[in-house]
Amino acid sequence: MISVRGVSKSFGSQVVLRRLSLEVEEGKTTTIVGPSGAGKSVLLKLIMGILQPDEGEIDVCGYSVTDASSEADRNAIRENLGVLFQSAALFDSLTVYENVAFPLTECKMLHRDEAHERVIELLESLSLVKYARKLPQEISIGIRKRVGLARALAVEPKVLLFDEPNTGLDPLVGQEVYDLIAESQQSQGFTGVVISHELPEVFQVSDRVVMLLRGNIVMEGTPEDFQNTDNPEVVQFLHGRVDGPIRIQ
Repeated sequence: MISVRGVSKSFGSQVVLRRLSLEVEEGKTTTIVGPSGAGKSVLLKLIMGILQPDEGEIDVCGYSVTDASSEADRNAIRENLGVLFQSAALFDSLTVYENVAFPLTECKMLHRDEAHERVIELLESLSLVKYARKLPQEISIGIRKRVGLARALAVEPKVLLFDEPNTGLDPLVGQEVYDLIAESQQSQGFTGVVISHELPEVFQVSDRVVMLLRGNIVMEGTPEDFQNTDNPEVVQFLHGRVDGPIRIQ
């Protein structure tokens, strides 16, 4: 579903990714973890075609992101992707209903009646109907995340990307977001990629976990593999210890 092969990315003298290779399995949720500066968000932007790698190849849903020669070509590939950003990235001037409808009417160019039916279906499935006429500033951050998920799901993406989905949330709301991710993946069947630093909480929505460090993968496996490993770098990160092989920057 997503294939990353020998990808490197630097910004000036700062090397972020070093010939990284990764395969994301169709219909599963892969979580990418690691300390700040490990390259998680850069990898996500490379998959989305926002950044271009210095070397290597990236395929999404059978299409080469790296060979896409124009923004139109990249946008065509992005039609397979949905994204839930850290802040939910809602339009402040649009209501909840209008935010969810936006990709359907503006990108998919659906007729108003067809878009309305899809929006109501999503609002009902995510318990958002009572907030339909609210503006983003009138609802809590937890509800905004839920609206962001509804908007991402509106176009029925093959791949859904989650960029630090629980940033800024208290534990109860954070758990609600994890429950929504798990339930949505089960009902929609999308391939999920989650960027997170929340361990072990994120394991509950993960089929596979990949840990980045110093620009490459130091461990890849199931959540159980991570919880049972004796890899000192993984153990230090998993338990949030200051002392260990990972230097705090």
